[in-house]
Amino acid sequence: MADKKDKAQLVIIGAGPGGYAAAFHANDLGLDVTLIDPRENPGGVCLYEGCIPTKALLHFASTKEEAFKAKDWGLEFSNVSVDVKKVREWKEKVVKQLTGGLGQLSKRRKINFIRGTAKFKDKNTLEVDEHEGDTKELKFESALIATGARANALPGADFDHERIMSSRSALEMKDVPKELLVVGAGYIGLEMSVIYKALGSNICIVEMTSDIMPGIDKDLKDVFKKERKDLLDDALFETKVTDVKKNKKKLKVTLESKEGDKSEKEFDKMLVAIGQKPNSESIGLDKADVETDEQGFIKVDIVRKTNVENIYAIGDVAGQPMLAHKASHEGRVAVEAIAGKKTAYEPKAIPAVVFTEPEIAWTGLTEAEAKEQGRKVEVAKFPWGASGKAVAMGRNQGLTKLIIDPEKDRLLGAGFVGKEAGSLVPEATLAIEMTANAKDLALTIHPHPTLSETIMEAAEVYFGEPTHIYKPKRKK
Repeated sequence: MADKKDKAQLVIIGAGPGGYAAAFHANDLGLDVTLIDPRENPGGVCLYEGCIPTKALLHFASTKEEAFKAKDWGLEFSNVSVDVKKVREWKEKVVKQLTGGLGQLSKRRKINFIRGTAKFKDKNTLEVDEHEGDTKELKFESALIATGARANALPGADFDHERIMSSRSALEMKDVPKELLVVGAGYIGLEMSVIYKALGSNICIVEMTSDIMPGIDKDLKDVFKKERKDLLDDALFETKVTDVKKNKKKLKVTLESKEGDKSEKEFDKMLVAIGQKPNSESIGLDKADVETDEQGFIKVDIVRKTNVENIYAIGDVAGQPMLAHKASHEGRVAVEAIAGKKTAYEPKAIPAVVFTEPEIAWTGLTEAEAKEQGRKVEVAKFPWGASGKAVAMGRNQGLTKLIIDPEKDRLLGAGFVGKEAGSLVPEATLAIEMTANAKDLALTIHPHPTLSETIMEAAEVYFGEPTHIYKPKRKK
């Protein structure tokens, strides 16, 4: 522990992307900050067992995929092999470098970092269990809760069994199962499937709904499914796991279809990715009279303040979407409010990226959401088969789409699927935040050849004036 203080101007519980971003910004604003987290350095689940190690391994998977595709371009490798031990070491090196860097930044900013856990005793007091074993009381003027979320377990399949993994334990890569069942076809399930497929596992995905990634626009998913038939050929949709029998060597899993038909399959391991729940029940919220909703999310207002005047909450524990960059933004808003500045959390668009191979990304209003809301929109699409950059990379199975308000031509949302699709989201997000219209995008000169041109050309499609595909002029 950096300091044995028993009073804090601002205490932040949880040092993930929301908590440490809030702590650093609060320090910049002149607040005295105490940051509490059970790990050695800031970073939270995101850096230790989530976003960063996952993306490191997805980069490995993408590189392996690229190596196989290179055969079509005249570059053939005689042997592409996987050394799991070296992959694991490289992933751990990435994590250590980034978390260590955050630890150094905390020290440079003179933030009082306590390695331990905390829970409320009342509206102005925390009970802190330190890593060294000591317990102390910490008085505070303001508190910011950033305790994140954890994976939902499947009934009858607890994560404490060596053959049943969460995304967190899967990233430890203790071994590579020959036959892996992945329960859940959301973004975590698909990302982990891509990783373990590249490591050498045979993947079987089971999903309760009728398709992958519920809520994402169908045309984006269709491109992914066409590209990743190898991942989805054995997938079972509208199917649920009803029983898991465990032994030392195998898992015998009972699967039930929508029609009620049951079957048994054996797997070496199972990875459960069926959503997450907020870490709100064990931090003494009742002692501080902090309110939560029926799902356990802490209720917050436009500056992320709870119903208690001096207690705020951000990130996964404060509601959807559960995204690291959303938490970081909320953290900055919250500490600005605590510092007495005029601020608000009111994004017009929150970008999201599924870092599979190929990537799927979107921001703002989706086409599906527009239909649900009964909102009139026009959709302009540009296929990557007409993109010089995409074709040159051998990645022409991609798509850029814009969701546009036909009355004002204003950009409301955008979606992308293809190689490095996530890199296109920032421009579209900024355009939505700046209330740009389709003509702004069409008239902005984009560098050639790049994938970013597909945004410009999709805007040109909207007006019926694209250069690289034929599209008749739209009727006003």
